Amino acid sequence: MAFWLIKSEPASFSWDEQVQNDVEPWTGVRNYQARNNLKAMKCGDKALFYHSVTEKRIVGVVEVVKEAYPDPTAEDPRWVCVDVKADGAFVQPITLAEIKAAPTLTEMALLKQSRLSVAPVREEEFAYLTKKGQWEKA
Repeated sequence: MAFWLIKSEPASFSWDEQVQNDVEPWTGVRNYQARNNLKAMKCGDKALFYHSVTEKRIVGVVEVVKEAYPDPTAEDPRWVCVDVKADGAFVQPITLAEIKAAPTLTEMALLKQSRLSVAPVREEEFAYLTKKGQWEKA
């Protein structure tokens, strides 16, 4: 199993909408590196759900339930999406400021490539963040 972080602006698509929809295609990614990360995702992988722009915090976890396929919102078939399913919220969402302050997370892709919308997360980072956020598995 691999671990990831996926970003969404809550005004465009929020954690609450993810929970309500249960399974949702993760569409709209138009960055080559982020696209390659989507292509690398496998069923069963977990991803931290990050509210970007206004909130800048991790709010929950999703599970990849369908691997990469052509993004129906793109004209070019090279762009892909995956389907993700809500897998539980964080009782204590973790802010970007808290992530930056944690010595354990200094090498996190979120901090090194802050504009990347789909990024890998190391297993130890995922474990630290889900414990700190008090992840309540669905």
